[in-house]
Amino acid sequence: MYASREDIGYDFGDDSKVASKPIKPNPNIDGGWAWMIVLSSFLVHILIMGSQMALGILNMEWLEEFNQSRGLTAWVSSLSMGITLIVGPFIGLFISMCGCRTTAIIGGILNALGWTLSAYASNVHYLFLTFGVTAGIGSGMVYLPAVVMVGQYFQKRRALAQGLSTTGTGFGAFLMTALLKYLCTEFGWRNAMFIQGAISLNLCVCGALMRPLSPKDLHEKYVVRNDREENRAKALSHSTETIKSNGVLGEEPEKKEEAENEEVLGSVQHTEIGGKPGSGRSMYGLRLFKTLSQLTVTVRKGFALWYSSYFGAASLFTNRVFVAFIIWALFAYSSFVIPFIHLPEIVKQYNLSRQDNVFPLTSIIAIVHIFGKVILGIISDLPCISTWNVFLMANFTLVTCILTLPLMQTYIGLAVVCALIGFSSGYFSLMPVVTEDLVGTKHLANAYGIIICANGISALFGPPFAGWIYDITQKYDFSFYIAGLLYMVGIIFLLIQPCIQKKQSREKSTEEAQA
Repeated sequence: MYASREDIGYDFGDDSKVASKPIKPNPNIDGGWAWMIVLSSFLVHILIMGSQMALGILNMEWLEEFNQSRGLTAWVSSLSMGITLIVGPFIGLFISMCGCRTTAIIGGILNALGWTLSAYASNVHYLFLTFGVTAGIGSGMVYLPAVVMVGQYFQKRRALAQGLSTTGTGFGAFLMTALLKYLCTEFGWRNAMFIQGAISLNLCVCGALMRPLSPKDLHEKYVVRNDREENRAKALSHSTETIKSNGVLGEEPEKKEEAENEEVLGSVQHTEIGGKPGSGRSMYGLRLFKTLSQLTVTVRKGFALWYSSYFGAASLFTNRVFVAFIIWALFAYSSFVIPFIHLPEIVKQYNLSRQDNVFPLTSIIAIVHIFGKVILGIISDLPCISTWNVFLMANFTLVTCILTLPLMQTYIGLAVVCALIGFSSGYFSLMPVVTEDLVGTKHLANAYGIIICANGISALFGPPFAGWIYDITQKYDFSFYIAGLLYMVGIIFLLIQPCIQKKQSREKSTEEAQA
């Protein structure tokens, strides 16, 4: 069954049966344990995204320790940030097979291992493997489940819930910047990374809090979706006939596969019940076989969902607005990451270190970022406001700030621009909401995995590119200008594609009316 039928507002002909039954809403949706999920996601953002936003401190330590070029050293931070996001589609496969809780706990262990091993680095290339790859994959395995679980547990207040949980990035950037500064000063950067590895084990606790909803609860969430969100989804996704036909195509094979799986498990259970008393070994073998059969069924179903989302008849790539969203994500994230990585160096260039030590510019971005996420989330949940329009306005503000930042050479000017960057980048909390409106809750993990993968590619190449431009020109100005222009290209894609889709839909409706 294509889960986005209610989400996108399409009529598949069987909703009357569902609507005729009175459904008691689950108290854990929009309340109860849902707020524990928000707390878990908030802590994940502090420990993962907050730590990555504070890597400018470690970047300076690595430059001094290993005496390598800025471009090469910046690859360590970029690999960590980029791989965290690039592995999104593969983490979607893990979530489909194992669930969010198991995936997050394994990721927490990997992340802590990456930080700890990095304390023994002898060169930058060693950090590529330990911090960039190992810690990066671990971060990705925790980050995506944290976002997906909030989307599953909330319906009416999705934007606010995502906004509150993702404020952990701002809190984390502020706290981790101060913490890493203190630890590097008192104990050295190697011991600082070792301590941070121990702190990262708390990600396993956050994963344990991600209690999964039952399929029945998820179904109830789809049924009680309100009319406002249906209308918003219609406005965002205009490829009605494509998604509708894909949903029908994807439904029958899934039902057939479920029937086959139930038949296999049922035969095993029947054999187990009908077994002769005293055949202990035989019963043990049957139980083991049943466990393996259940595991095989789970893996097959998870892989089938993951495969159909990317390559099947109901592929996410048939939604043209979603494809435009991916193109935007390829250019957007580097514009936010570059200031965090290179601002400490810019401050030193402009001889503003004394003012920056009193109140770091990265901390200004982090603090205002917190308020931006919450305020934009509250505004987007208002009945008369479109999340899509709020998302676009925030993007326009951010790209303007990126293009004007090189023009500011005083601390006050940089502080104002950094504050605007922090507030407008609060649109990150709206990304899961916009994604869910486009594809539905069932496909949120796979779809958001693609989006953050595109963001990861942007984060991977952005800071090294800025460092490479600096090595050539001895200035960061061109880095911000090029990043801003590429970001603007992505925004134009977001504007053009829905307009084209809307025009085509209107022309098709006119042709049908004339016929």
